[in-house]
Amino acid sequence: MANPIRVHPDNRKCFEFRGRPLVLVTATEHYGAVLNRPFRFERYLADAAEKHITLTRLFALFRELQAPNNPYSTCKPESPDFIAPFPRTGPGTALDGQPRYDLDRWHPEYFERLHGFLRLASEHGIIVELTLFSNTYAPHIWALNPFHHANSINRLPEIAWQEYLTRRHPALFARQAAHVRKIVEETRGYDNLIYEICNEPGGWAERPDHPSMAEVNDWQMAIAELIREADGRQRHLISGQEAFCYEPWEQGCDRSFDQLALEVVNVHPLPGTTCRGRSYDLGRFMSKQLRLRALRDFCLAAYELPKPLNLDEDNAASQYKDVEGWTIHRKRAWTTLLCGSHYDCIDFSIIPYCETGTADSQRHLRAWMQHLSDFIHSVDLVRARPLAGLLQEQPAHTVESVLAVEGEDYCLYLADERELDEPGAGEPIQGDVVLDLPPGEYRAACYSPVAGLYSPALDLSGGPGAQLHLPAFQHDLVVRIRRA
Repeated sequence: MANPIRVHPDNRKCFEFRGRPLVLVTATEHYGAVLNRPFRFERYLADAAEKHITLTRLFALFRELQAPNNPYSTCKPESPDFIAPFPRTGPGTALDGQPRYDLDRWHPEYFERLHGFLRLASEHGIIVELTLFSNTYAPHIWALNPFHHANSINRLPEIAWQEYLTRRHPALFARQAAHVRKIVEETRGYDNLIYEICNEPGGWAERPDHPSMAEVNDWQMAIAELIREADGRQRHLISGQEAFCYEPWEQGCDRSFDQLALEVVNVHPLPGTTCRGRSYDLGRFMSKQLRLRALRDFCLAAYELPKPLNLDEDNAASQYKDVEGWTIHRKRAWTTLLCGSHYDCIDFSIIPYCETGTADSQRHLRAWMQHLSDFIHSVDLVRARPLAGLLQEQPAHTVESVLAVEGEDYCLYLADERELDEPGAGEPIQGDVVLDLPPGEYRAACYSPVAGLYSPALDLSGGPGAQLHLPAFQHDLVVRIRRA
């Protein structure tokens, strides 16, 4: 096997894959491509490769319950269509009415689909973040899990759902450990793989009857050690996040960067996300909130910390399969990448029997992600860094993000930061930018995140107070200034 994807040795904020620098960017299906039997992942991966998407996320075990928002996602299969790592043999029925699982056996169909997905993703050059576990959130979702005591023939203990992500129950943890070893041993030969410990782990600060964040983190580090043992010399990256606090709500990230044995830090953008003593409101779940300045500032704060940051599941507007929602995600994705981080949002237009999305999502969100991927990979990623203080003046209502190879290549992203309910949001913006550039001669061109096209380039003289007149634009515009 070739060396697996790694943190780039010359820039700890991007990756190296097959000898080239890489940024992770995707609008991905909802992580159930393997566990949902009708989903034709061949179609999905071919379209993702065509759109130059570089990441897809894959749940190894977790199954969600249908709900009013996004009811048909790939992670919410009908009970007969759910494929787990374990066969459903009975005797007896599980809580979903299907035969109980036998946790002593492995399910050939599951591993055939898993290998098929990973092999195709590898051929397309797409990174797979393979997520071993997930929070179970509530009793009715925990009831879908093969490790629930009522769902297998193997006499697991009856536990509260909150204790799933702990080591309180040795028999359960032994089953979790066997799951980790099997998945890693089956998949460690792929170079396009990152292992994520757990999706959205959570604990409690003021409930002695529930696990604390420290207890959940202890469980996570035990899982990380199991991954390392099973992975052997391959040394795949391990991603994840520290346990958030349910009550009072806080999603911290300092331990993820400083203390936990993670190579990649995942954060799901939400209100109450904290970093180095500051709290950032990154937008409510499925709210259509933009919160672009807070997102920019959080990514810049995290850039100063020692590991890559991946906004691993941005659901600010993803249930809204319309241009408004997709525009919010376009703006958040561009801001994230130009601040040196990585980006993942869910494209809920991708479901079983519709594996490439809708005609509208193809024309909008998926095309826009291709433009972003093409643009960011045209930059010298190893040498580029986020740059503050470049702009001295800019149009009203805009927030700027700058990624630059100083003295050579400046990528300036300007976006209307007004929320949808604010007066003037989305109306045309026009004006000038005034920049402090090093002396010299430059060529400046505008780039459309919507069309993926450059304007003709204009001459621009550097030095303090360099002025550039912008064309009218709606929502966002990129200005690229390169030394002549």
